[in-house]
Amino acid sequence: MSRSIVRQINPKFLAVIVESSGGGAFLVLHLSKVGRVDKNYPLVVGHSGPVLDIDWCPHNDNIVASCSEDTTAMVWQIPDHTPSRPISEPIVVLEGHSKRVGIIKWHPTARNILLTAGGDNLIIIWNVGTGEPLMTMDDHPDLIYNVSWNYNGSLFCTTCKDRRLRVCDPRKNEVVAERLSPHEGIRPMRAIFTKEGNIFTTGFTRMSQRELGLWDPTNFEEPIALLELDTSNGVLLPFYDPDTNIVYLSGKGDSSIRYFEITEEPPYVHYISTFSSKEPQRGMGFMPKRGVDVSKCEIARLYKLHERKCEPIMMTVPRKSDLFQDDLYPDTAGPEPALEPEEWMDGRDADPILVSMRDGYVPPKSRELKVAKKNVLDTRPATRRSMSVIDGSSLPPQLLEKLVEEIQNLKATVLSQEKRICDLENKLFKYTNGTV
Repeated sequence: MSRSIVRQINPKFLAVIVESSGGGAFLVLHLSKVGRVDKNYPLVVGHSGPVLDIDWCPHNDNIVASCSEDTTAMVWQIPDHTPSRPISEPIVVLEGHSKRVGIIKWHPTARNILLTAGGDNLIIIWNVGTGEPLMTMDDHPDLIYNVSWNYNGSLFCTTCKDRRLRVCDPRKNEVVAERLSPHEGIRPMRAIFTKEGNIFTTGFTRMSQRELGLWDPTNFEEPIALLELDTSNGVLLPFYDPDTNIVYLSGKGDSSIRYFEITEEPPYVHYISTFSSKEPQRGMGFMPKRGVDVSKCEIARLYKLHERKCEPIMMTVPRKSDLFQDDLYPDTAGPEPALEPEEWMDGRDADPILVSMRDGYVPPKSRELKVAKKNVLDTRPATRRSMSVIDGSSLPPQLLEKLVEEIQNLKATVLSQEKRICDLENKLFKYTNGTV
């Protein structure tokens, strides 16, 4: 697992981008699997270039999206059981960028809405259910550092290499607010929306000190709060819990995690504490609230990526009582989408559908993501496109037709066999788990 970078977590799985020969790949492990990972453990493969970002679907714990240097984004269905071979066939391939795709983000409340941002400085919103782009934004003149949806998915904010913080309305296809240099340093910034609609940023001062900021996007003139931290080099990555309004800050190469509470009273960004360890982190992942253990009064769980292992870090609030702690666990965003893609495109907004944490959370069984557009995978460029050994112009038309027909028949046979294998694996999984 050396040189692993991005990691994503949901209540079922942990996903980590890994190096792979012959293209891009990432590793998906069930959270119940602990201990050493076999070097031949099946990977998710399919990209022809390195994978740059991954994101779990908030509405289906078995669906993950990835993007790559090969200019594509792909959506994958991960089985509940451990696969016997690499997963190589995505549900859908999204092609629309002309350069590497470095950012991928699911919409927080609308079903099948996915955002990608690429090195061509474009942001594309997709309907994964049809495999088609819904809109394209070209308002960024330079590399986009990060993208964050707001709580109900009506807006998103971006940070960019041109040192501007932007608030975008995708359905109007316009930038509704922007601020030049929320942090005066030239190093990369990060920005996230809070539940109340403010924007929390991390960046650097002119003297290369790390800095935090809290901004009102309706009035970008002055920050609500601005706080200098230290002189470390790592870009601070914010992980935000909207239920408690706590933000956890982790920098690559740091050996600590600082956490702050965002409130409506001065100083607005309150320092709480720091978790420290001896080893620096190569990356960090954040568990959605519905995946924490309420019996242990766990309010957050982060996954720290080391050189060759991944370590869970649990944030708990000590309580003497074994009863459910209502004040620690307000209702949180559940797995059901609040809107269909068509409703969101028509201008409707809705907050996430909340679920109670009182009885803990049990991830639902795998649900298949269906792509409605029948020919969506047919538009994918063929991987076996080289015919350098055959000169088509020198073949008789009848022979050429026979070759094409035979290739199509073989493809149909392979697809049917793969479906049969998947059915048998699912049946085996049900028998071994006692569900049949």
